[in-house]
Amino acid sequence: MKHAVNFFCLISTFLLGGCRSAASTSGIPAVQDFHASKYMGRWYEIARLPNSFEKDLHCVTADYTLMPSGQIRVRNCGVKRNKTQCINGIAKFRSSADTGELLVSFFRPFYGAYRVIYVNEDYTRAIVTGDRKNYFWILSRTPQLPEEELKEMLIFAKKHDFEVEKLIYPQPVKITEKEK
Repeated sequence: MKHAVNFFCLISTFLLGGCRSAASTSGIPAVQDFHASKYMGRWYEIARLPNSFEKDLHCVTADYTLMPSGQIRVRNCGVKRNKTQCINGIAKFRSSADTGELLVSFFRPFYGAYRVIYVNEDYTRAIVTGDRKNYFWILSRTPQLPEEELKEMLIFAKKHDFEVEKLIYPQPVKITEKEK
């Protein structure tokens, strides 16, 4: 557990808004007509902008569980130096449950923005950012994306002025037969 706390201790930087020199994402609309129930489950990190709390992390997953209270349980895991490290958090909707804008906390009482700015119709691909453009993730329900789908998501990101040339593509998660 100590390693997980050490690994993710800098996530508070994200939760407190991160580097203020990065451009705001306020001009990029969050997903409307968002369906939290469809968003729940496991997501695999396909690409991300570099950040201190995920340095050298690969095989990254995020699991979301809708709780009876309407809040969302968050569990992020990844592998660093051949050890799995996880951190648990909580998310709540920033305003309305039908808008893909949440507040996430791994160290209460501090919350940071979690903005879903793209999700495809069947909720198998998503793009997430924070309040600033220095946080950016491409997520998928599968550990790898077909090249054409990744290209489409990169075009979307570039259109919104994210620095796609700086993206990190972490080693994908290997799915065992038992998990299929």
